[in-house]
Amino acid sequence: MSYVYSDDEGEFLVKLARNVLETIVKTGKKPDIPPEAKAKLKEKSGVFVTLETLTGAEKQLRGCIGRPYPDFPLVQATIDSAVDSALHDPRFPSVKPAELDKIVVEVSILTPPTLIEVDSVKDYSKNIAVGRDGLIIARGWRKGLLLPQVAVEWKWDAKQFLEQTCWKAGLTPDMWMDKETKIYKFQAEIFHELEPNGKIEREPMKVA
Repeated sequence: MSYVYSDDEGEFLVKLARNVLETIVKTGKKPDIPPEAKAKLKEKSGVFVTLETLTGAEKQLRGCIGRPYPDFPLVQATIDSAVDSALHDPRFPSVKPAELDKIVVEVSILTPPTLIEVDSVKDYSKNIAVGRDGLIIARGWRKGLLLPQVAVEWKWDAKQFLEQTCWKAGLTPDMWMDKETKIYKFQAEIFHELEPNGKIEREPMKVA
């Protein structure tokens, strides 16, 4: 995968997500698209905004919501995802103002998901590169998504990644082997703060 977005564009989106986080938590108002946003950032793209509480060297998930499909302009999807991560992640209470100086912001810009087609379910693992690919597993109305960096953080292999994405979808971990289950992969360009409101870096791709 070659990079589509520059470091400056990634930094712009992380700073935007940070501003949205602070504004929505402090005032309850959602900012508009900044007038200085480049035309490229107004093209449609999937994106996720991840919030993590930083304690020393340890990070703990505080919210992660996004738009997996390129249905909305990237800059607008980033704004909406930042709002949802701060206020509407069902796993967590809404972020409080006192937490803002402990939270680091990460933005993952997604490629469009593509269906993994195999002759045998045993071949799925061969078609997934841990560290490069994120997964979406769908069966009926159930659907689960895990970003590429999650498998790296938890040191999963491809089979474990499939199993954990099944759990995320509310399925048993072996349902990825069911022929009625559809499995999609995507890639992401990831940018994150090193510390709250601090320096922003691109996350280098780690492929096992």
